[in-house]
Amino acid sequence: MLLIPKLDDKSPIPQYLQLVDYIKREIASGRLAEQTRLPSIRALADYLSLSPTPVELAYNQLAAEGFIASVPRKGYYVQHLPEPYLQLGIGDAEPHRPSEADGVMKRAAPARDARTYPYDFHLSSIDGAHFPYRVWRSIFQELLVPERKELLWYGDPQGEPGLREQIANYAHQFRGVRCTKEQVIVGSDPHVLLTMLAKLLREHAGHIAVENPGYLLCPATFRQQGYEVTPVSLEEDGIHIGELYDSAARIVCVSPSHQFPRGMIMPIAKRLQLLEWARRTNGFIIEDDIDGELRYYGRPIPSLQGLIPESDVIYLGGFAQVLAPAVGIHYMILPPSLLGAYQLMEYDTLFEQSAPRWNQHALQLFMERGHLERHVRRMRTLYRNKHDCLISAIRRHFGESADIAGTDAGFHMLMRFESPHSDQELVRRAREAGIRLASASFTWLRPPAESRKEFFLGFGGIPIDRIDEGIRRLSEVWLEG
Repeated sequence: MLLIPKLDDKSPIPQYLQLVDYIKREIASGRLAEQTRLPSIRALADYLSLSPTPVELAYNQLAAEGFIASVPRKGYYVQHLPEPYLQLGIGDAEPHRPSEADGVMKRAAPARDARTYPYDFHLSSIDGAHFPYRVWRSIFQELLVPERKELLWYGDPQGEPGLREQIANYAHQFRGVRCTKEQVIVGSDPHVLLTMLAKLLREHAGHIAVENPGYLLCPATFRQQGYEVTPVSLEEDGIHIGELYDSAARIVCVSPSHQFPRGMIMPIAKRLQLLEWARRTNGFIIEDDIDGELRYYGRPIPSLQGLIPESDVIYLGGFAQVLAPAVGIHYMILPPSLLGAYQLMEYDTLFEQSAPRWNQHALQLFMERGHLERHVRRMRTLYRNKHDCLISAIRRHFGESADIAGTDAGFHMLMRFESPHSDQELVRRAREAGIRLASASFTWLRPPAESRKEFFLGFGGIPIDRIDEGIRRLSEVWLEG
């Protein structure tokens, strides 16, 4: 570690005493913990551009007073100070700043629940037991060699060309997307891509319409960029086209292949109506298709983007669900009408790629060698079995007390349950029984006057042999409570 004292060359106090005072403050405040190894005399002198003498004098003084101790051939270590001494402080030292360790610092927003639950129905967890660890380990061993030292440097800001070509092929094969690799923009996270998109579309419009209820990332990101956000209600087959026209927005974000959270599929007739809206208003459609590959029954639903060539549809996809969030690679496919503006924005802002270059090359090889296609097909079968098991368990243990929506795709479904208790109370009871689930109330931008209680039940991460028991326990704490 290195110390960063503020030494005043013009002060009448010798520099070694200034250093002594600084280190005492750091120890008394707890920022230098007991048994912390201090930098060597020469290392600290070099870092502070001093001769070794004042540093050596400071260390000798601190050792004499018992703040530090010299261990032969190892260095100087911070010593334990009695609690009363710490409470007194040192001279005019700054008062102790509360830290999280004190248990007094409060978050502005709730932290994510990091607890482990025996029955974890998290709405977006993956099945980590079936991740292709061996293949990824082999690919990284292939890449992490001196011969590939160029991967230590900045890559293409838009994403590695080989990966973008693989993504273009994959999106066409699995989702019916029509694009070239030049249209693919890679990013580490959907928020990064949406922020970029909001800046890109700003010259076209300042107003966006979104599904209500829906996924909050898009409206929150655009609102942060100064956009007006209008929630548009859903019909049985997707977003209400009449309300969309009435909103006067020229940008809309939709999830037509598996609406979040309702799970409905937008039929071809409404998709064409939506594309016609974009044509008439000179508008743009953002198609959120994060889990479009994970459909378990019925024919695959092709993307909205691929219906009409050259349409102004921005397609969003990623590998967090079909592989793992830790891969850290998402992508955005721009229509040709936005490519030039994107390239100018990238050039003007000196933007660098946010997704790790190693991860991009590893994913490229994973796709080139056919591993991703095999993995998606294998996981689709696994998740379908879990999906069916969850539906059977809900029907067995809740009977007519609960309805299910949003089935046949993705990682979760919605369970509607009538109860005199609040959503928060029901979630609390579940957690006390070792069951993690979430209320769907947060997905409403404009809540309806009356609505049934709805809860996300995810099946991706929970072992299949725990699903039935988890739902049985949930029925006990909800039906008998």
